[in-house]
Amino acid sequence: MSYDRARVVAESRATLARHARTFDLAGWFLPPERLDEAAVVYAFCRLVDDVIDLAAAPGDGLAEVQAIEDELAGTAPARPLIACYRDLLAGWGVPLQVAHELIAGVRADAGPVALPDDAALLRYCYRVAGTVGLMMCGVIGARDPLALPFALDLGIAMQMTNIARDVAEDAAHGRVYLPGTRLAAAGTSAEALLAGTAGRGAVSEVVIGLLATAERYYASAEAGMRFIPWRSRLAIVVASRVYRAIGLRLRRRGGDALAGRTVVPALEKAAWTAVAVFGFVRGAVWPRHEAHAPELHRFIADLPGADAGVRSPRARGARVLELARDGL
Repeated sequence: MSYDRARVVAESRATLARHARTFDLAGWFLPPERLDEAAVVYAFCRLVDDVIDLAAAPGDGLAEVQAIEDELAGTAPARPLIACYRDLLAGWGVPLQVAHELIAGVRADAGPVALPDDAALLRYCYRVAGTVGLMMCGVIGARDPLALPFALDLGIAMQMTNIARDVAEDAAHGRVYLPGTRLAAAGTSAEALLAGTAGRGAVSEVVIGLLATAERYYASAEAGMRFIPWRSRLAIVVASRVYRAIGLRLRRRGGDALAGRTVVPALEKAAWTAVAVFGFVRGAVWPRHEAHAPELHRFIADLPGADAGVRSPRARGARVLELARDGL
């Protein structure tokens, strides 16, 4: 079907500005055409998320998610945003299955959520955010397949930051994303968190541990910045640094996510933007050439798209050299 691309982009830009202040800030450093495409990706992801979060009843949200999947698959007429998003994926060579994995993750939010362990956490984070990292490779023109595992790591890191920040808000909606094994080790449980009886110290302990795990994924993502074209790289560095600051601020509060939502003030965002610019310059002068750490993907390697970084002959060859070097 035909659609008015300019109108889709304008509406998507408005959605981005209204709901994603961190990414809207980073967008100042993107070339205009890249920002347009990033806005469409964000608007699509927001659409999928909202049909679950804003549904009057879980069944309504699930029905709307199925409608989106049908439009993506071409078995139903696609609304303009979905048609534009689908065309972008095709143009970038990003498999449509990546979008379906995103939807699978969001679909899981429709019912009561309690993740049993780290494996379930990583799989959820890949589906709802790592997939977005893969989409963003298309937006920013990072075509080297070796870039993909680093890109999805940034999505995972950001989602872990979200989870740590939103513990109380998620619990109010019947959702606990902190792994059950970590909660048990701290002396509490998902049931206690939902009932409002979980000890703040115990929850803070789990949050601090989760933020430490997120730092591993942020560090991996930083090592992959070298694959991003110059004109787009600074925007991603800024987004990463400013979002990472949420977790750092929460850690300074002792990980007390039950005390209220952690917000990074505008002045602190400006300071982290300056740090990002410095990091961008330093990376240009002294680029990091670290190989991707395979253990970061041990729980997601079987999921569609998560193996994207090792499918091409060049990437597979590089992976063999890494394993040989590490004696594996």
